[in-house]
Amino acid sequence: MARPIDTEKRRELCQQAVDFLRKNGLDCSTSRLADGLGIKRPTLLYYFPDRVAIFEQALADMLAEQALFVVERMMKHEHPLDQLFAQVQAVHAFHHQREERVLFLTQALAVAGNERTRNIVHIGNQAFEAHRRALSKRIRDGIASGIIHDCDPDALIRMCRAVIDGLMVQRVMFEEDLGPVHQLLWKGLLEPLKRTPTRKHSQGPRTATRKTKP
Repeated sequence: MARPIDTEKRRELCQQAVDFLRKNGLDCSTSRLADGLGIKRPTLLYYFPDRVAIFEQALADMLAEQALFVVERMMKHEHPLDQLFAQVQAVHAFHHQREERVLFLTQALAVAGNERTRNIVHIGNQAFEAHRRALSKRIRDGIASGIIHDCDPDALIRMCRAVIDGLMVQRVMFEEDLGPVHQLLWKGLLEPLKRTPTRKHSQGPRTATRKTKP
C-alpha cells in the first residue's frame, strides 16, 4: 500500500515549483525542476505526477486562501454595499505584489487545457457563485428594507467584479496605486446607492385599529 502524501509538504513544494517555473519557463524539464527544488526526480513525480498537477494545487490553494481572507474582511461590515466595497478592496489587498503569480497560473492552466484543471476552475466558480448569490440577496433585501436605492444587484456585483479583474491587470502592467479608483467607485457608485429608510420601510405596514364606542 502506498504511503499517504504529506499534504503540507506537497503545498510547500507546489509554491516553490511555481516560483521556479515562473523564473525558468514552462518548458523547463522535470529533472531540472527537481534539481531546482533540491529533491530527486522520483520524489517530484511522487508528489506531482505531471506538470498540470502543480498548477492545480497552486490554484486550489490560492482560491481557498483568498476566500477566507476576503470573507473575513467583508464580515466586518453589516451594510451590503459596505460588504461589496470591502470585497473589492480585499481581493486587491490579498493579491498585492502577487498579481504576476495569478497571471502566470492563468496562462499556465490555459496552455494545459486539461479537464482536471477545468474541474478545479469550475469548483472555484461554484464557490464564488454561491457567494455572489448570497450577496445579491442581501442587496435585494436592502432595497426592500429601504437602505439601498433601487438597482440591479447582479449588474452591480458584475461591475465590481470587472473592476477587481481589470485593476489587477493594470497594476501588473503599470504598477499604479489603486486607492483613487477605489474611492471613485465608492463615491461615484456605491455610496450614492445608500439611503435612509423611510417611515414606511423602517416601521413596516401599520395594522388598522378599530375604534370602539365608549
